[in-house]
Amino acid sequence: MDRKVAIITDSACDLSEEQIRENHIYMVPLRMSVAGREYRDRVDIDADTIYDMMATTLPKTSLPDAEDVRAAYDLAMADGCTEGIHLSISSGLSGAMNVVSLVAAEHPMPIRVVDTLTLSAAEGMLVLEAARMAREGAATDDIVNRVRRIRQKQLGMFVIKTLEYLRKGGRIGLVEGAIGQLLQIQPIVFVNDDGVYQTLAKSRGRKNSVEKMFQAAITRYARQRVRLWVVHGRAQDEAEALMARLRETLDVAFSCIAPVSPALGVHTGPGLLGIILAPAEV
Repeated sequence: MDRKVAIITDSACDLSEEQIRENHIYMVPLRMSVAGREYRDRVDIDADTIYDMMATTLPKTSLPDAEDVRAAYDLAMADGCTEGIHLSISSGLSGAMNVVSLVAAEHPMPIRVVDTLTLSAAEGMLVLEAARMAREGAATDDIVNRVRRIRQKQLGMFVIKTLEYLRKGGRIGLVEGAIGQLLQIQPIVFVNDDGVYQTLAKSRGRKNSVEKMFQAAITRYARQRVRLWVVHGRAQDEAEALMARLRETLDVAFSCIAPVSPALGVHTGPGLLGIILAPAEV
């Protein structure tokens, strides 16, 4: 039997429906609950609806349902896949990988579960590369090793208007909890090598924090050809302006603007603006 590798991920990857469809990616929705009702991320609810709800209540995220994970694996096997690679949101930011690992261990199709140690489009970038290699017939070990090399060269960082949601959702990580709100001190947050949020730098006010994030990107990747994503939470105009500046300054091989998924928006609130970069060749 010819081998065919399925690439599976979760809805935290922030890939568009078109990218998922065109690259034959299988996606498991994360879950969230609002006022006692449960929703599947990006299936039953969208980001704008979540932000509207957050004005009056605090939604909570939950782990993917084991049946949703199993359904994705079953569909991949029905499509003729003989093995799978599941690229999961960072285990340092979600317990999703625990659920995935349990289901994968029991499934008849061999499935390799990989902790991406990241999320959002940084995760999506790894998923797209894995999908490309799978289409070209690469071995599972080669795909996993390349994904891990790219992750080591990545920088994913963002600024948000308030740390309130990260703190309430228990995702504050190594970001300082006591931020001088009266002084408008805002951290630039990145996902560290252990897959946990950490402060990269701090600045006063949103304009300065976005500028410092921009300069961090330029400093690290000025002499490299890069893959570039700008992500946002209901901040499309700012995202487009930031992308334009980055494209003028960096040598960009690929670029994309993406809204963050509802499940991520729950922890960051409206106003998130982020940059994700990696070398085009690793």
